[in-house]
Amino acid sequence: MPELPEVETVRRGLTNLVAGRTVQSTEVRWEKTVGGLTAAEFNDALRNQKIIKIDRRGKYLLFRFTNDITMVSHLRMEGSYYTVPTGTQPGKHDLVTFHLDEGIDLFYRDTRKFGRMNVVPNDKVMTVAGLATIGPEPTEETLTLDYMISEFGKSKMHVKPFLLNQNHIAGLGNIYVDETLWQSKIHPLISANKITTEELAILRENIIHELARATEHHGTTVHSFTNVFGNAGEFQNELQVYGRAGQPCLRCGEPLLKTKVAQRGTTYCPVCQVERLK
Repeated sequence: MPELPEVETVRRGLTNLVAGRTVQSTEVRWEKTVGGLTAAEFNDALRNQKIIKIDRRGKYLLFRFTNDITMVSHLRMEGSYYTVPTGTQPGKHDLVTFHLDEGIDLFYRDTRKFGRMNVVPNDKVMTVAGLATIGPEPTEETLTLDYMISEFGKSKMHVKPFLLNQNHIAGLGNIYVDETLWQSKIHPLISANKITTEELAILRENIIHELARATEHHGTTVHSFTNVFGNAGEFQNELQVYGRAGQPCLRCGEPLLKTKVAQRGTTYCPVCQVERLK
């Protein structure tokens, strides 16, 4: 599933390609994609509306339209957007077409059909499922140490699934949780409330820095992620632990181990990330 750096990369690409263009009409070939609307209702909502800008909150894309409406788009596992000349025939997995002005079509492709789009009034955006309870963005301004001390201190959950839960911090997924826990020397099975203030301060800085760095490298391509220009991300070349099970730890040389935590593949160093009970 694309994580925050990948979604932000898509947002920047879409801004360059379609911001300021008007939707002349839409075609929906898989109605479950459009949040409970029929194809006709989705078309009626967006027809003749201009894309003012494209924002992001966590892993959600927010297409801001005229008429005070927003299309909330979650890519889920395999969703992607790309532009083609008007008249291009959609492929098997192109589930939605946005016919734009100036001879451009925007295709939404999703081989797994898990992605969703919800069209809502601007003042209802944060009531969409997933956004209603989303945690702060991982930036210096919004993710404070005081917040982390309070939030982590309330939970006995293992830190790996705690960080994957978007209610705590927005945008983190399996790749960047493994990376930042390794960087912070925190074992993925320690309880969130057992992490010290000093460790939380280090973890906070690593989360903020790692996601910013990954975004500048256009995200990570591990399976199928490409940006709206069809290009793969580059950050997979920078990964320090994820996908390196059995290889030497870049810090101590011990072979990295892989296990499952909360049903997710998890790579860590048994020497640098010591599991402690207290």
